[in-house]
Amino acid sequence: MKSKLLNSPFTYALGMLAMMIPVQAFSAYYSYYYVEKLGLAVGLATLARTIFLIWDAVDQPIFGYLSDRTRSRLGRRRPWLIAATPLFVISFVMIFAVPQGTTGMGLFIWFLSALIFYETVSTVLWVNYGALFPELFQGDRIRAKASAVQQVFQIAALLIASGLTSVLISLYGFPGMSMVFALVFACLMALCIITIRERTDDVAQEPLKFKEAFRLTLRNKPFWIFNIANSFAQTVNGLLSSIIPFYAKYVLHIPEDQVSLLLASIFVSVIPLVAVWYWLIRKLGGTAGWRLSLACYALSVIPLWFAFDLGSGIGAGIAAGFGLSGFLVTPAVISGQIIDQDAEETGERREGIYTAVAGFITRSSGLLSALAFWIVGALFGYVSGDQPGSHPEAAFKILVSGVPFLLLVIAFLISLGFKLSNTERKGD
Repeated sequence: MKSKLLNSPFTYALGMLAMMIPVQAFSAYYSYYYVEKLGLAVGLATLARTIFLIWDAVDQPIFGYLSDRTRSRLGRRRPWLIAATPLFVISFVMIFAVPQGTTGMGLFIWFLSALIFYETVSTVLWVNYGALFPELFQGDRIRAKASAVQQVFQIAALLIASGLTSVLISLYGFPGMSMVFALVFACLMALCIITIRERTDDVAQEPLKFKEAFRLTLRNKPFWIFNIANSFAQTVNGLLSSIIPFYAKYVLHIPEDQVSLLLASIFVSVIPLVAVWYWLIRKLGGTAGWRLSLACYALSVIPLWFAFDLGSGIGAGIAAGFGLSGFLVTPAVISGQIIDQDAEETGERREGIYTAVAGFITRSSGLLSALAFWIVGALFGYVSGDQPGSHPEAAFKILVSGVPFLLLVIAFLISLGFKLSNTERKGD
């Protein structure tokens, strides 16, 4: 294999493209498929999703720790990725290929079993894929480049899945759609895995015991400051995605068939803008670049307050895309620095457990987003589309601009307390 392909930011990013296409299809349609199409009771569906979320929070640290302890001639992460790839194919198809005639409690058991299987395999993939990043790419500059490429592939995956999922469902049904995306995942993930070569000099020593590994991780102050700040910023990502349809209806007064144009203005603009942030991080370094991205993200949501139609909404969306692109690129650089410093202090690289615990912390963003929606909706009397209250326009202006601005200011202020004891490395 050509040396240029080994541990390349582009071949590594194929893993992001591979995983995000089916993940986006899953997120958009799994609930609709079971409740609307198959007739699963909403209460049972909610119970299954609750169990799914609890297991998601529990299993991440476990698999992160197990990944760090793995010793093999293939490395620590690759064996997990190799084993999980075919299992993910099976689990994804299982979600959308319910045996004909399955109803009632049988449907609930299938749904719950499929969700837990899918979530477990997904955790193995995401933890090990994410843990490879700081090991493969050493130094701020190469990490910024790799992160920028990765985010371009992520946005491409979102666009592909958003555009093709409904088309494939109409042509082949839900089972056919899942098989097509599962095949795409398997091919892209295989290309990613065969181009990865892990370092072996970092894993010769005896790994830390479970209790000690978690104790050192939980006592890492920079790690907590970084991830708490990011959880506030991550909440903004969720708010923008979920509130835009409401914002389009009540603030911009545009029809539903134009909402996709508004969403595209945000996400498509991210693709060229990540190059700007790559350049900025090379000039400023990781920490300064991260803080700047939070400040710019806060300022970039302000134009959403003043938009009043499709044209001004698209302009505001592009502005928000600039701030979003910075936030997407910079965290991977800082996360790598935290892991590098920990390795210097402990003598062991523990990318797995750090990736897993960080994922656990950022789960709070979903709760913050839901809480913001509930509070603002209650203040302005919004209950539903049938009972929008007297001032839905004000409610959704606040949710799409005011609340995100406040959350990002909080994130920026928290980031000021972030400091690493070692010197930032801006490698090639």
